[in-house]
Amino acid sequence: MNALQTKYAKDIKAILAKYPEDEKRSAVMPLLYVAQREGGYVSRQDLADIAEIIEVTPTEVASIVGFYTLYHDKPEGQYRVQVCNDLPCAMRGADAFLQGVCENLGIEVGETTKDGLVRVEAVMCLAACDKAPMFQVQDCENITYYEEQTVDSTIKLVEKWRKAGAKKK
Repeated sequence: MNALQTKYAKDIKAILAKYPEDEKRSAVMPLLYVAQREGGYVSRQDLADIAEIIEVTPTEVASIVGFYTLYHDKPEGQYRVQVCNDLPCAMRGADAFLQGVCENLGIEVGETTKDGLVRVEAVMCLAACDKAPMFQVQDCENITYYEEQTVDSTIKLVEKWRKAGAKKK
């Protein structure tokens, strides 16, 4: 039994029970979610552990992490603000919104704030073109959607996270 199986035995068993034995590679995405739930990213060891569980190579597992914006291979930001800026959203102001948020946070797109709290990323299609500018926020436990946003409303949200973090200390 590897480290991931030891730590999340019950969760992994429940996930694998949903798939036929000869199709357990299909469990890769839920297993990745379990692996990154606590720290917000999937470590190299987690990749190897998942690969062992579903009997594929670590490279095959890593290719899933590299393709989907829901999985991350390094710790960057407690909150990942993923702004949709594909063409329909851009036509509703997403590019200007994205730049405005980054300017207010003192970062570039794809960077993390100095306090490590927020990473801002541009992503394609979050299925809410008619409600742009919009973004999804990933933290270690949830994905939350925010539609019809302004730079001001977004910065207020970040300040709320900062205050909540300060209270925890």
